[in-house]
Amino acid sequence: MKKYLFFLSMFFVLMFPMNGYAENQGVLSMEELSIHIMPEYAYHPNDQKKNHAPLLIGYQGTMVNNSKGPQKGQIEIPLPTKEKNFRIGYVADYSSNLSKAYEIEYVVDREKGTISWTTSEEIGPNERYKFVIEFFTDSLMVKKEKKSLAYDFKSFADIGLLNISFTQPEKAKNMKLTPAPEENQNHAEGDKTLSYLFQDVKAGDGKEFKMKYDRKETKPTTELNDNAVNIDEKKETKNATHLAVGTFGGVTVLSAGILAILLKKRKRKQSTGN
Repeated sequence: MKKYLFFLSMFFVLMFPMNGYAENQGVLSMEELSIHIMPEYAYHPNDQKKNHAPLLIGYQGTMVNNSKGPQKGQIEIPLPTKEKNFRIGYVADYSSNLSKAYEIEYVVDREKGTISWTTSEEIGPNERYKFVIEFFTDSLMVKKEKKSLAYDFKSFADIGLLNISFTQPEKAKNMKLTPAPEENQNHAEGDKTLSYLFQDVKAGDGKEFKMKYDRKETKPTTELNDNAVNIDEKKETKNATHLAVGTFGGVTVLSAGILAILLKKRKRKQSTGN
């Protein structure tokens, strides 16, 4: 399970604390933040009782060092530690060329509602720093086969590109999101994921979503996928590996491409204004 969650986390991103980020705002800027909400996707590796509907949320963040010198130090990020049955699943950061992922030691302060760690490598001038967090809660509301979730996000800093995605569990039906994503917002692939894309989000901006769907199946998506692997192990294992690698590369390229287009538009607008 831990290995499976590692692959999943390759396309997630992270958050910074309002205070900690504000203090370093001139040095590190938040270029991109992705939040992926995956209900009934997997149980926490330490779960012994599996009679609840789990919620897995992943953050994947990209920061840029705007200073003239290398930076290395402690990062502190707020997390909903007081949510029901909150637990960390996986935390890592990456080398500057993305060739290595470092599973890092971290400290969770439940009173402050934060997680903190020290960067694995120095962040060079103009270099990007990428990191991921996976955590689990029991925040899903369950009434027999009816499942619902209210998800709120308040921006902790200025963010160049914000992506919030919701993925429908296997064998779920009638998934509905409020507000419905607009065509120019939704950049997700496939019909089981809906994504909201926002540009130039300011600190303090709030985003509120409500999700609901029907699902009689009690097994999480990962267990259903494992059963499919057992049916045709070689074929499915190959597909799963390609999906894991392709997800990280594909989402990164997609986000980078969208960001480049937005930046070009911004430059053209500034040139026109001059």
